[in-house]
Amino acid sequence: MARRARASRTRQTAPSGAPASPHIQRSLPFFDPLDPDQIATLEAQVDWIIQDVGIAFRDDPVALDLWREAGARIEDDTVRADAAWIRELCAKAPSQFTQLARNPERSVTIGGIHQVFAPIYGAPFVRDLEGGRRYGDMAAFEQLVKLTYLHPNLHHGGFVTCEPCDVPVSKRHLDMLFTHMTMSDKPHLGAITEMSRAQDSVDMAEIVFGAEVMEDNCVIMGNVNTNSPLLVDKVVTEAIRTYCGRGQGIVVVPFILSGAMGPVSTAASVAQAMAEAMMCCAYAQMIRPGAPFVLGNFLSSMSLKSGAPTFGMPEPVISNYAIGQLARRVGLPLRCGGSLTASKIEDAQAAYESADSMHSTMLAGANFVLHSAGWLEGGLCTGFEKLIMDADRLGSYQKVLGQGLDTSDEALARDAYGEVAPGGHFLGSGHTMRNYQTAFYEPALSDSENVESWEEGGSKDMRRRAYERWNAMLDAYQPPAMDQGLREELAAYVARRKEELPDAWY
Repeated sequence: MARRARASRTRQTAPSGAPASPHIQRSLPFFDPLDPDQIATLEAQVDWIIQDVGIAFRDDPVALDLWREAGARIEDDTVRADAAWIRELCAKAPSQFTQLARNPERSVTIGGIHQVFAPIYGAPFVRDLEGGRRYGDMAAFEQLVKLTYLHPNLHHGGFVTCEPCDVPVSKRHLDMLFTHMTMSDKPHLGAITEMSRAQDSVDMAEIVFGAEVMEDNCVIMGNVNTNSPLLVDKVVTEAIRTYCGRGQGIVVVPFILSGAMGPVSTAASVAQAMAEAMMCCAYAQMIRPGAPFVLGNFLSSMSLKSGAPTFGMPEPVISNYAIGQLARRVGLPLRCGGSLTASKIEDAQAAYESADSMHSTMLAGANFVLHSAGWLEGGLCTGFEKLIMDADRLGSYQKVLGQGLDTSDEALARDAYGEVAPGGHFLGSGHTMRNYQTAFYEPALSDSENVESWEEGGSKDMRRRAYERWNAMLDAYQPPAMDQGLREELAAYVARRKEELPDAWY
C-alpha cells in the first residue's frame, strides 16, 4: 500500500472551473411520524431478528472467526448476538463525519442536520435525446462525471454514474477512479465488487491525500448492498475490512423488494433492513472502532403480478420516514435513494415517481442521498436529460431544507406597507428592489413565460431544454486544477495495475 504524506498537494486554492456546491445544513425539522409505541414495536422486532433469527455471514471465514472471538453465537454461517451489545457497537460509529474532497471547499459533512446529494449509481445503460439508449462506455462516463462536477446542486460525485462497458470489468474501476480524481474535485466513492478493487481505491486515495491525512480523516467510502434477506456475503465483509480497516467510510444498504427479499409488509421489511445494516455496522466497529458508517435504506414495493420493482409508491415513502426516525435513534447517518422511477424516459411517470421518492427522502432526513439525479428504468439506465432535470429540482429542495421560513424583520417587510396603498402593488417598493434577485428559487429548466414567447423560442419541452443545457455545460467544461506530479503518479499507478491484471469481462 502507498504510504505518503502530501496533504499540501491537495489543498489547492486556485479557482475551480465549477460553481460552488455547498451541501445542505438543514433548518427544517425532521418528519417523525412514528409514535412511541410504534417505535418500541419496530425496535423489538429488530432486536428479535438480531438475537433469535440471525444474519448469515457467508463465504468469509475471516468474518465468522471475528464474530466467534467476540462472543457471538455461530451456527453454520448464521450469526446471532445480544441486541444490546450490537447497539453498543453501533454507538462507536460517529453520528456525523466529514468526507474530504480534493478541493477542500467541496468537502461534505455526512450526518446530523447535513444532507448531501449524489447522482445515480450502477446503471449499465445510458440514454439521451439524440443518441437513444445504449450501453454505457468510458466516453459517457467521463461526460457524466464532468456534468456532476459542474452542477451546483450535486455535492458528491458518487462513483458508477454509468458502467463503462467497453473496459474490462477487472480494470474499469481504475479508469473510473482516475476520472473522478482528475476531472472533478468533488468527493466520491470507490470500488467494492472485489477486495483488490477496494484496495486499489484506498491506495489511489492515499496517493491523492497522503497517509497522514487518511489516518485521521475520511477521504473515500465504499457503498455495498447486503444480499437480503438476512445474508451478508464476502463482498460486504471484505469491503468493510478494506475501507474501515484503513479508517475510511462504508455505506451498507439492504436492498429489499418487499414481497421478495423481505416480507410483503412494510413494517417487517423496515425492521429487517435495520437489523441487517446494524449487524454490518457492528462488524465495522469490531474492525476499527470509530470507523465512519452510513446506514442505508433501499426499500421498494414491487408488482406482485410481474415481480418488477415499483417506485414512488406509498409503501417505500413510508419506509423512508420510518428508517429516518430509527436511524437517528441509533445515532447513525442515513442513506436513502433519491429521484427513483421505473419509467424508461423523462415523462410524466418519471416526474411523479421521482418527485414522491425524493420528497420523502428529503423529509426523512437522509444525510447521504445516492441516486439523486439521473435514474431511469429502475436503475438500469442513466438519463443525461434526467440527470439535469433532477438536479435542477434539487435546488428547490435545498431552499426548503436549508432556509425554511424566514421570519426576520427584513422578511416581514413592514416598511413596504408604508409605501403601498390598499389596492396598490409591491413591484416597485424598496423591499422588493432589495430582495427581488434572491426572493424566489428560479429553476433553470422551467419555462414560465407566456405561450407566445414559448412558441417563438421553438416550443421546446423540458427534455429538449435539458439536452441543450447539458451539451452547453460540456462545451464550457474546464478541468479543476491539479498538481501535475500528483496526476502523473495516479496515471502510473493505473498503468501498473492494468499491466498486472488480466482482462476479465465478468
